[in-house]
Amino acid sequence: MAVVTPPPRTVIPESVPSRSPIQRIRRWLGGSFSPYLFIAPFFIFFFAFSLFPLLYAFVLSFTHWHGDADPRFIGLANYLFLLTDSDFWGSLVNSALLWLLIIPVRVLSAVVVAALLSLPKLRFRGFFRTSMLLSYVVPLVAIVQVWLVLFDQDFGAINTLLVWLHLPTIGWLTTSMWSKPTLAMLVLWCGSAFAVLSMLAAIQAIPAEYYEAAAIDGAGPIHQFFTITLPLLRRTVGFLVVFSTLGVVQMFAEPKILTNGGPYNSTTTAGFFLNSYITNSDFGTGAANSFLLMIILVILSLVMLRFLRAGDER
Repeated sequence: MAVVTPPPRTVIPESVPSRSPIQRIRRWLGGSFSPYLFIAPFFIFFFAFSLFPLLYAFVLSFTHWHGDADPRFIGLANYLFLLTDSDFWGSLVNSALLWLLIIPVRVLSAVVVAALLSLPKLRFRGFFRTSMLLSYVVPLVAIVQVWLVLFDQDFGAINTLLVWLHLPTIGWLTTSMWSKPTLAMLVLWCGSAFAVLSMLAAIQAIPAEYYEAAAIDGAGPIHQFFTITLPLLRRTVGFLVVFSTLGVVQMFAEPKILTNGGPYNSTTTAGFFLNSYITNSDFGTGAANSFLLMIILVILSLVMLRFLRAGDER
């Protein structure tokens, strides 16, 4: 008897439901919009208040515009003008001299003070650590007023003390020779708290086992400081140098309130000089000035980081 094999059944594929565009986007994003909604405010504010103004200023740096008419494209004229302007280079020289007066002293003093504040046997250690915040929480205007009272040429407390000691008075704020050191002392006082706290945090992050092993080998506190503490502070020192360099070059409020850039433009920093174009509504030249400063700061930062991290590659 012959067996008849039935024909195979034709399987009709089920229809795949079509997805809406919103469902496709949700699937592409991982199934949920919530994480992206949480981070959306950052990107909105970044594009609106950081990226767009940066791009707009870059385009504006190639134009001549005083805000009263449409910007007029002039190519590289603003950059060429600044590169041949003696006042622009003078502001950079002032910033460089202030850097030499501020950065080495700030870094060295921060390392020494932070090392002293980290000593476990130091009495009133909490009081000293808290007092370091005074220069950080006091408003800049108040500190400048104290500086004006201390360093006034005719009625200042410092010159009064010099007269009492039968020494000649000094024009702290009225001579080009002493205006930079006076401004540097103000900046050092204002930035001392941040520098010391940064170094103190870095020292406290060093494992205690390193010091215990060194003590077992007979190393004293001074030897431990130079062989353990200082080498492990290299990255923090690099960060502080770069961060302080940015602050010195962009400095505006301190010379504006203390000396208004004088005397004879001796305290006109690069940031203060940049503001002069904004005040005079020369927005094209001001934008070009800002981008030149940005290029200079990027190059300086890369060079300093390369130099400070040279020992890490060995």
